[in-house]
Amino acid sequence: EVQKLNQQLEEKNGEIQQMINQPPYEKEREILRLQKTLAEKEKAQATSDVLCRSLTDETHQLQRKLASTAEMCQHLAKCLEEKRRKEKGNSDDQIPTERSNQLLDNETSLQALICNLQDENRMLKQKVAHV
Repeated sequence: EVQKLNQQLEEKNGEIQQMINQPPYEKEREILRLQKTLAEKEKAQATSDVLCRSLTDETHQLQRKLASTAEMCQHLAKCLEEKRRKEKGNSDDQIPTERSNQLLDNETSLQALICNLQDENRMLKQKVAHV
């Protein structure tokens, strides 16, 4: 074990002597190479930081948009439910045909709007999951 350690120590001493005995221009070349590598890594890290911040901001923005879309969907669903209840309550009274058609048109447009908002909500969830 001691012999093995002594041999490793001699190898390391040999490497150190080689480095010391290198001509100055070799040392300078190695220093320049290492500085260049360091600068490239620092630049890559800075780019990565900017991208992460950008993605974080976009994620927060999408989450806020998703929350507001979900809130709007809930509100529209409540409105639709109230209109249905009113319609059932008024069905006992003979609603004129024009009024009935208008309610059906409103309900259809609300349902289309709800479908569009649900699609947008789904797409936003996918984007958030992707981010």
